[in-house]
Amino acid sequence: MSKKKNNLVDNDVCPECGSANIINDEDSGEVICGSCGLVLRESTINAGPEWRAFTPGEKETRSRVGVPLSFAVHDKGLTTVIGRVGKDAYGRNIPLDTKLQMLRLRKWQIRSRVHSSVDRNLAQAMAELDRLSDKLHIPPNIKEKAAVIYRKALDQGLVRGRSISAIAAASLYAACRITQTPRTLREITRVSTIDKKDIARCYRLMLKELNIQMPIPDAQLRIPKIAAKVGVGEKTQQKAVEILRRAGKLKTTAGKDPMGLAAAALYIACQMTDEKRTQKMIADAAGVTEVTIRNRYKGLKDILDLED
Repeated sequence: MSKKKNNLVDNDVCPECGSANIINDEDSGEVICGSCGLVLRESTINAGPEWRAFTPGEKETRSRVGVPLSFAVHDKGLTTVIGRVGKDAYGRNIPLDTKLQMLRLRKWQIRSRVHSSVDRNLAQAMAELDRLSDKLHIPPNIKEKAAVIYRKALDQGLVRGRSISAIAAASLYAACRITQTPRTLREITRVSTIDKKDIARCYRLMLKELNIQMPIPDAQLRIPKIAAKVGVGEKTQQKAVEILRRAGKLKTTAGKDPMGLAAAALYIACQMTDEKRTQKMIADAAGVTEVTIRNRYKGLKDILDLED
């Protein structure tokens, strides 16, 4: 019988003799102390596959698992789907009685997926998150983060008495803020059915009740978004990032709106690289006013001693 010594990832110690000489017997499924022979665990489960594959093709053909777990699905993807199929596995037509039975099973399967109020709440919220993410072009990992935040809010009872759509939109905005994804509250409000004031109220509530710590917003991450809207080249973008990096080292950007700083830095970079972009064009792309750009423009030029 072949025995393999464990790597002690769980820091197992024998409770009888205190020895750390722990042996994992994969053939019998037992974990044994190598010093006194005490059986620590038995019938352990091997989490690895029961087959071996040596090429990507073999691994793909032998895989029998489904889609990975996803918090963005109300049941996390752990469900059975009974489709509308009129033929069996051999391609033969299914009898009418069997087809009617499968349709009844399909109906009750769909009903059983959302049998509780929590499931119905999650189903509606995840559908709203899918719609908002599709409208705003949110990456899947950000949507997954928003789903986790919404589930925490639901567990804390924050959704009770409030709009599901408002909490879902606030969760998506919080996920964008946490991951430094440049999506403003105004953009989320534009594609949502809820007013900006209600989304902001739910967002502040979640920050307080869930103890969410938001990172300091980085103005450099807003540069590509504004530059893509006004059609600015890569050289100008790099120049704007360098301006913000120099201003950050001088500790002069704290407490200022990152979008306004990014717009002003991009406007300065356009002047330095002779790319003709007006303040109004950049202000409309950044979602700020021209006054904000002029104020930040003057502040950056005075601090960094930039020439006209």
